[in-house]
Amino acid sequence: MIDKRKIRKEIQATRDNLSQIKKSSFDKKLCDKLIKIISERNAKIVHTYISIKSEVNIFPVIDYMLSNGITVVAPKALSSLKMSDLILSSIDCLESGVFGTKHPAGNNEYKGTYDLIIVPGLAFDKYNNRIGYGAGYYDYFLKSNISSYKVAIAYPFQIIDKIPFEPHDVKLDKIIF
Repeated sequence: MIDKRKIRKEIQATRDNLSQIKKSSFDKKLCDKLIKIISERNAKIVHTYISIKSEVNIFPVIDYMLSNGITVVAPKALSSLKMSDLILSSIDCLESGVFGTKHPAGNNEYKGTYDLIIVPGLAFDKYNNRIGYGAGYYDYFLKSNISSYKVAIAYPFQIIDKIPFEPHDVKLDKIIF
């Protein structure tokens, strides 16, 4: 059996130790690919995480969406393993949240459906499975948004051979790496 904790620790360490030059190069390529998908799918309402620490810097994607009239919704983690989905009007309007996360300031909550969901994670496989950070926020969220197109972006080293699929897991539609 694959040990998810071990995978999380190894991938996190590799990501944390990525040189800034390599990270910037990867980030630009990944953001360009993600913007292409958003455009091709004509997405009008997108749910995205706000990148922190060594995650792929997706702020250029968020800028693109905001400047092209796309409604951007980002999560605020709540204590109940659920998320409050808040509309983001500007990257300059972010507040600090739990686990070192960032979320839109205020309480302008969005309750509709999404054309596309950008999903965070630590490890992914060729079967579109993911290993998240272990808290379960996105497992719950994705189950309640099953019809939305779900995409993740990852550095090449975040792609592993196989991730065990568990009953609570939701497969993604695409992983960009």
